[in-house]
Amino acid sequence: MPFCTKCGAPLKDDDNFCPVCGAAAAKVSREEFSVSASNLVDRVKELLHEGNVTRIIVKDEHGKALLEIPVTVGVIGTVLAPWLAALGVIAALATNCRIVVERRV
Repeated sequence: MPFCTKCGAPLKDDDNFCPVCGAAAAKVSREEFSVSASNLVDRVKELLHEGNVTRIIVKDEHGKALLEIPVTVGVIGTVLAPWLAALGVIAALATNCRIVVERRV
């Protein structure tokens, strides 16, 4: 489900404008990667450095969302530290994970 980049309200896939604030809805594309738990933190760090990522969702092998990371422009390392710590815990508990990456088109 996409979210408004201005106010954060949930949007439907076919919305062109946010029903709450009226801002134009940015179109996003989704990619899905399958990674082993040992490579999870490194892969997420790589995705964060790409810059055009708006949201990262980590799912287990059954498709259940374990962690959703909203990524904004200008995020600094101290803000990401708690997210990366949570990823470390997920990596310790899961064997295989899927990463869903949302990018602005």
